[in-house]
Amino acid sequence: MTQPMLPPPPTRRLTPPGGASGVLYAILILLVMFAGAALIGWLLSGLTARLAPGAPPYLILVYMVGALLLAMPVVARLFPWIQNWYYLFPALVFLMAFTVLPIAMTVFYAFTNYSGQNSGDPDSALRTPATLSADRRIVTVPEIPEGQPLATYLKCRTDSCAGDTVVLFDEEASTPVRAKVASIQGNAITLRTAAPDTLEVAQITRLNRYEGVGLANFREIFSKASSALWPVFLWTITFAFLTVILNALAGLILGVLLFNKRLKGRNVYRTLLFLPWAVPAVISAQMWGALMNQQFGIVNKSLGLLGIGAIPWLQDPLWAKVAVILVNLWLGFPYMMTATISALSTINEDLYEAASIDGASRWQQITNITLPLLRTSFTPILLSGFAFNFNNFGIIYLLTRTSPSGSGGPPVEGQLSTAGATDILLTWGYNTAFAANGGQNFALASAIALIIFFLTLLISLVNFKAAGVFEEARR
Repeated sequence: MTQPMLPPPPTRRLTPPGGASGVLYAILILLVMFAGAALIGWLLSGLTARLAPGAPPYLILVYMVGALLLAMPVVARLFPWIQNWYYLFPALVFLMAFTVLPIAMTVFYAFTNYSGQNSGDPDSALRTPATLSADRRIVTVPEIPEGQPLATYLKCRTDSCAGDTVVLFDEEASTPVRAKVASIQGNAITLRTAAPDTLEVAQITRLNRYEGVGLANFREIFSKASSALWPVFLWTITFAFLTVILNALAGLILGVLLFNKRLKGRNVYRTLLFLPWAVPAVISAQMWGALMNQQFGIVNKSLGLLGIGAIPWLQDPLWAKVAVILVNLWLGFPYMMTATISALSTINEDLYEAASIDGASRWQQITNITLPLLRTSFTPILLSGFAFNFNNFGIIYLLTRTSPSGSGGPPVEGQLSTAGATDILLTWGYNTAFAANGGQNFALASAIALIIFFLTLLISLVNFKAAGVFEEARR
C-alpha cells in the first residue's frame, strides 16, 4: 500500500520582491519593527519610572535597542531576504528622527496653541502653598495668586475643573506629581484618587497644557495679512528675484571676461574675486554689518571723502533692503562667476573660430553663441538660487542683527513688530517663534512654516513650468 504524497513544506522566500513594491514592502517591515521596538521601550520605561522614580530617562533608548536586537533575528527567520535591508536600517532611523519627526511635529504644532505659556509643563512661576487633608483626597489652597478664582488660576476647561490636572509638590519641590481633579469648591480641590503616601504636599500649581485649536493659527495669520504676511511675502519674492538676477549678471560678465585666455594675470583675478565666496558667510555678513554702521562704518567714511552724506544703511527701511541685496551680491557673485567659467569651458572653441572667420564681432559671438549655450547650464542654477534665497535666513539675520533695531532691520509703520523691513518669510517665522508670546510661540511659527512650504512649492512649480523642466523630463 503506497503512502499518499504529502505536499512539500512551504519554503520561505530567499530573494526580495522585485520592483518598487518590493522596496516599499521591505521599508514597511523595517518601520513596523522599529515602531514595535519604540512601543516596547516606551512601555518598559514607563513601568520602570513607576517602580523606580529616580531611573534615568535614557532607559527608553536602552529598551528600544534591546527590543530591536531581539526582534531582528526573529524577523530574519520569517523573511530571510530582509537581512540585506538591515544595512538600510540606520539610515531609516536617522531619516525618521531628523526629517520625518520634525516635519510631523511642525504639522502637529501648527494646529495647537503650543508656546512658552502653553508648554505642557507645570507653571513654576505660580506655585502657591497648599495643604492636604487626612484622607489625601482634598487639597486646600489658602491664598490664590493674584486673587483669581480657583478655576481661573488652574486654567480649567469647565467651572467644576472635572478632568483637569493639577501639579503637587513637596517642600523641596523636587518631584512634581500630577493629579486629576474630580471637582472644586471654594479654595478646596477634590482629587479623583488619593495622593501618593510618599508625597508630603506643600505646594500646588497649574499645568500649562497645550491643546488643539484647529485653524485658529492660520486665521490669525491671514487676519493680519496686510500687516505682516503679504508685505513680507512680496519682499521675499523681490529679494530672491533681484539677488538671482544681479548675481547672475555680475557672475556672467566677470566669467566671460576672465575666461579670455589673452587676459594677463587672469588666475590672480579669479583668486581675488573668489575670496568673498571662500570666506564663511557667518563672518562676512557680520563684518559688513560693522562696515555699514551709519556713524563709524568705513563705507560711510569713504563716502564722506567724496562729499556724500552718511547713509542710514541699517536704520532706514529702504536702505536696509538695499544693503541686504548689495551684501548678498558680494557673497553670491563668485559662485555665478565660477559656474560661468565652468560652463564656458564646455563650449567648442571651433564655434568662435568659425564665427570670427564669418566676420562676427565679439559681442555677436557672445549673444549668438555664448548666451544660448549657457542657457541649459544656467537654468537649474538660477532656479536653485531662487529657491535658496527665498529661504536665505543667514544673510537677513546675521547682517541686520547688528542694527539698532535688531534682527530683521528697522520696523515699518503699519507692520507687526516681528516683521521688520528686511524680514523674509523664514526670519519672520523665526521672530514669531522666539520673539513673541513670551519668546516661544511655536504654534504660530509652525503655521507660518506650513504656509512657507506651500508658497515655496507653488513658486517652484511655476519656475519649473516656465523653464520647461517638465517637458525635458518627459523626453
